[in-house]
Amino acid sequence: MRIWVDADGCPNVVKEIICRAAIRAEIHTCFVANHAIQLPRSPLLTSLQVQQGFDVADDEIALRCETGDLVVTSDIPLAADVIAKGATALNSRGEIYTNENVRQRLNMRDFMDTMRASGIQSGGPPPLGAREKQAFANGLDRLIAKSKRRRQ
Repeated sequence: MRIWVDADGCPNVVKEIICRAAIRAEIHTCFVANHAIQLPRSPLLTSLQVQQGFDVADDEIALRCETGDLVVTSDIPLAADVIAKGATALNSRGEIYTNENVRQRLNMRDFMDTMRASGIQSGGPPPLGAREKQAFANGLDRLIAKSKRRRQ
């Protein structure tokens, strides 16, 4: 397993949790963004800076991820793409995307885009609190443990 992080919109606290878990579990992890990412020194942690542009980082992750990899993203279309390739997608709130819930979320996303286009304003998601940070850390740990069991 390799971890791919959609780092453009990933909260710093989530990046920190990922780095600690990747080093502890000895998993190669790549942070993909259209800007430079500061990471702790470790041969297990790398960053890939892509060109500026809409979905460039997402497209790179979708291209490079493989079956059994983990992708950390809050981007629903990217989650759908990586699930179709056999990877697992986890958002920054600790929710695992599945074939079923990603379809529902894509539909809701399209509906909200239509609402915003018609002038209706909606707020974004609330900031991450202690509960969401813990849920992410727990979800990440479970997926890492599951991957290790599969490899043994």
